Amino acid sequence: MTGRVDLEAWFDERGLPYFVGDHADRVEQWLSSRRIVAVITLIVVVSVGAAVAVGRWLDDASTATGVGALVLLVLLYLFAGRLLRMDTILRWAFGRTFGSLGLLFPLLTRALPLLLLAVTFLFINAEVWQVAALMHRRTLGVAVLFFVGVAVVFLLARLPEEVRRVESDVQGDRLAECCAGTPAESLAVRADGSVGALPRLARVNLVLVLLFSQAIQVLLLSVGLFAFFVAFGELTIPDSTIEAWTGRPVSDLPSRLGSHVPVTNELVQVSVFLAAFSALYFTVYAVTDETYRRQFFSGLATELEQAVAVRAVYAALPADD
Repeated sequence: MTGRVDLEAWFDERGLPYFVGDHADRVEQWLSSRRIVAVITLIVVVSVGAAVAVGRWLDDASTATGVGALVLLVLLYLFAGRLLRMDTILRWAFGRTFGSLGLLFPLLTRALPLLLLAVTFLFINAEVWQVAALMHRRTLGVAVLFFVGVAVVFLLARLPEEVRRVESDVQGDRLAECCAGTPAESLAVRADGSVGALPRLARVNLVLVLLFSQAIQVLLLSVGLFAFFVAFGELTIPDSTIEAWTGRPVSDLPSRLGSHVPVTNELVQVSVFLAAFSALYFTVYAVTDETYRRQFFSGLATELEQAVAVRAVYAALPADD
C-alpha cells in the first residue's frame, strides 16, 4: 500500500522538496531565524576575503574579482543547493525542459519575429555599438545582471497568480482526477475532495518550479540569439564599419580565450548585451501575452494540479502511515 515514503519520493522526483513535511519544517526554521542572516553574512565575508587575498597575491584585480565571485557562487550553492534543496528543483526543471524541446519551438516562434525585428535594428545602430562595445567588462556584467534582475522581478510578480489559480481549481471531484496515475491514486478515492490552503513553503516551491522552467527557456533563447548576433555580425559588418561606429580600432578577444578565435571583442560584447536585453524582452512578453501564457502553462498546469492534489492526500495521511 502506498505510504508517506512513496509520496515523498514522488515529490522529490518532481522538484517538490518543500512538499515533504519534515524537510519543509527544517527550511522554515532556517528562514524564520537569524541564522540565515549570519550564514549570508559569513558567505559574503569569506568571498570578499578570498578576493582580497588573491588580489594582493597576484596583483590582478580582474582575477581577484573572478575568484571572489566563484567562491560566492560555490558557497551559495552549498547553502541553497544542499540545505534548501534548490538543486532538486533545478535538476527537475532542466530535465523537463530538455525533454520537451519539441514543445518549446512553437512557443518561441510567437515572440521571435517581433523580437528579431527589434534587436536586429538595434544591432546595426551605431549608438548601441558605442555604448556596448566600449563598455568595461565589469560594467557589461553589471548591465547583464540588471537585465536578469528585472526579468526575475517580472516573473515573481506574475507566477504566484498561476499557483493560486491551480490551487483553486483542484477541489471536489478534481482531487481524485488529478491524482490519477500517481502514487496517491488509491488514497484519493477515499478523500473528501477538500484541499486546504497550501503551506507557505509549498506555494513557494511551486513558484520556484515555474520560475526555473521559464528561466531555462529564456536562457536557451539568449544563447541562441547570442550565436545569431555573432554569426550575423561576422557576415555583414566589416571591421572598418565597427571602427567608424566606435571611433576605435577593433580588438581581439582577451588572450586567455585564445588568439585564434576569429571574433572581435566588440562584436562579442554587443552580442552579449543584446542577448541579455532580448532575454528581458522575452520574459516581459511571456508574462503579459495571454496566448503565450496559456500555451506555456498548459504543459505545466497538469503537473501543478497533480502536485497540489497529491499534497492534499499526503497531508491527510496518519503520521505513522
